[in-house]
Amino acid sequence: MNTLTDNAIMLKVKAGDLDKMSLLFERYHRSLYGFLFHMTYQREASEDMVQLVFYKMLKYSHTFTGTGEFIHWMYSIARNVLKDRGKRKQLQMQQEGVEELADKLAGGISPEELLEKKQAKIELYKAMEKLSNDHREVLTLSRFQELKHHEIAEILNISEVAVKTRAHRAMQELKNIYTKIER
Repeated sequence: MNTLTDNAIMLKVKAGDLDKMSLLFERYHRSLYGFLFHMTYQREASEDMVQLVFYKMLKYSHTFTGTGEFIHWMYSIARNVLKDRGKRKQLQMQQEGVEELADKLAGGISPEELLEKKQAKIELYKAMEKLSNDHREVLTLSRFQELKHHEIAEILNISEVAVKTRAHRAMQELKNIYTKIER
């Protein structure tokens, strides 16, 4: 069963085979959480929103046509959940979430290097918080979710050129903000 495409699985869910949703959950809950976390910086809220996205995929499975990529449909729902929950505002970063990410990145380095990496990570997230929602969203999708420009274009419903432009401007804005953070 694991060889079915995402579209084929979702079409089975649409036809009433609700057990197949667990396959999609296993494939995408981590990346979906990563996207939502990088948009909100709130761990618990992101976990709740992942559950809400999968609930909405079940609820609105009748709208899935199978003509586009499943992942684009899923991220569109995730974006709507962000809007519905009011999480698109710039939110305060939770220290616990940043420390957890920094610890994962640390693996086998000296305490001094670990401290420097943690501080750099905190500064990066502070800078990311200051980006506009559009810029943070495109950077999250491209850098953290590792989606290609054409995939982001479909998710955001803009042209691929607009994605590239937005990503370039977002990186420039992030660089400017990051260099101005007091160290």
